[in-house]
Amino acid sequence: MAEVINMPRLSDTMEEGTVAKWLKNVGDKIEEGDILAEIETDKATMEFESFHEGTLLHIGIEEGDGAPVDSLLAIIGEEGEDISALLNGSGESKSETTPEKIEDKVEEVAEKSTEAGVGEVPEGVEIITMPRLSDTMEEGTVASWLKKVGDTVEEGDILAEIETDKATMEFESFYSGTLLYIGIQEGEGAPVDSLLAVIGPEGTDVNAVLNAKPSGGIKEETKKEAATTEEPKAEAVAVETSITTDGQRIFASPLAKKIASDKGINLSNVKGSGDNGRIVKRDVENYQPSASSQPTTTASAAVSSAPAIAAAPINLPVGEEGTEEVKNSQMRKVIAKRLSESKFSAPHYYLTIEVDMDNAKASRAQINGLPETKVSFNDMVLKACAMALKKHPQVNTTWNNDTTRFNHHVHIGVAVAVDDGLVVPVLKFTDQMNLTTIGSAVKDMAVRARNKKLTPAEMEGSTFTVSNLGMFGILEFTSIINQPNSAILSVGAIVEKPVVKNGEIVVGNTMKVTLACDHRTVDGATGAQFLQTLRAYLENPVTMLA
Repeated sequence: MAEVINMPRLSDTMEEGTVAKWLKNVGDKIEEGDILAEIETDKATMEFESFHEGTLLHIGIEEGDGAPVDSLLAIIGEEGEDISALLNGSGESKSETTPEKIEDKVEEVAEKSTEAGVGEVPEGVEIITMPRLSDTMEEGTVASWLKKVGDTVEEGDILAEIETDKATMEFESFYSGTLLYIGIQEGEGAPVDSLLAVIGPEGTDVNAVLNAKPSGGIKEETKKEAATTEEPKAEAVAVETSITTDGQRIFASPLAKKIASDKGINLSNVKGSGDNGRIVKRDVENYQPSASSQPTTTASAAVSSAPAIAAAPINLPVGEEGTEEVKNSQMRKVIAKRLSESKFSAPHYYLTIEVDMDNAKASRAQINGLPETKVSFNDMVLKACAMALKKHPQVNTTWNNDTTRFNHHVHIGVAVAVDDGLVVPVLKFTDQMNLTTIGSAVKDMAVRARNKKLTPAEMEGSTFTVSNLGMFGILEFTSIINQPNSAILSVGAIVEKPVVKNGEIVVGNTMKVTLACDHRTVDGATGAQFLQTLRAYLENPVTMLA
């Protein structure tokens, strides 16, 4: 039976999408997971994959055309299948399961549940699922709830702050009513489309809604129920208590018990600081055993087996081993995934040069001597890279397997370290910026990156990347290419050292830079020529001011 594919909602604010490019034609065979098209949202251009197999029978939105969310995008079915009824709107078909279709699924489940005697979903109830807030987001974490169960919610109110793989973003409600249920607590993560919350009229029977909740929420609850069913005894033990040898109960958290077990600490000797004397993690970590409780068996054995003439005692260090498991953030998971994909798929090679920075230091001092002007060496490197990329377009490319895309624009990504890892805000059209504009833009983006206030659109579309660790005193290093770029420049510190000029040894200022290239698009000679041009600009900064 033919499957109707609708225009998906690929961002929380998306109301309309534009088909940037079709990657399949009518008549092509489609496998589950194949990329059908590239769709431009209000935030980014994303790849849209098929969840069905068959033949592409119809394309409803042509390249370059836009349409509202839920518009007919395509039809997939069996070759030669009659789809006229679907095109006329009179046929029934399955559709893509997207967050905005959850309500229809809830009603469908409710109807079936009514037949089975399970209650009907009350009118006006809205199911809120974990939204996909970036193109690479697969899982989200609720950083904080701004509403609690029982609060009145108006359309446009901010419900929660959700941490994605790129930033922490505010998530607003598209509905009005009372917050009846919260499905994901603060600090917890869940896949996209999982049950996040329920909004409806005050006094609604939430259980009736939860019994007919959408597939994402059912999936999460099923996992929890399965885990509980699989090991009921272990779960019951780990939840709250343990029993001492004298028969008295000890209240301790699961984590405290695990740490105590690893360290060999008897919980009956630990005093709890939690509610009702409950032992928590900090109590076990701060526990200091008394002298009388120290084991003596080993020492006694050593004495009994010692030779007649006792050797001088050796004072060996005594301590406790300790480890801590820290849950990886969504950002850290995505960094690991993307960098692994880049390192293992792109054949990297590295080219290093040393640049004379004497003129750059003198020029920067003169520029910064002007009123309300502040330029860093990193700003000069970014400007030099932008100008060099225009002269060496082969470096400003993207590998697409069958084709190589030459980018005629220059968008430079600037690697910025944040608490959870690394983000890369993008300076759009860097070649058209002067040094002061670059400096202001980088400073603004760096501050917002560390405060997790960058939007996904500000971290997408780079054609080249610069990573600078010179401020940390790093002299030379290599970076992993930020795909889909073909190259990334690693910038070291400026050091003062003896150099040879005009046959004499003098004090000079030098800086090493290393270019990592994707050998599929950038040959060694091309990378070397790019670095020569880059050096010429940095050693003669006046050429960048023309």
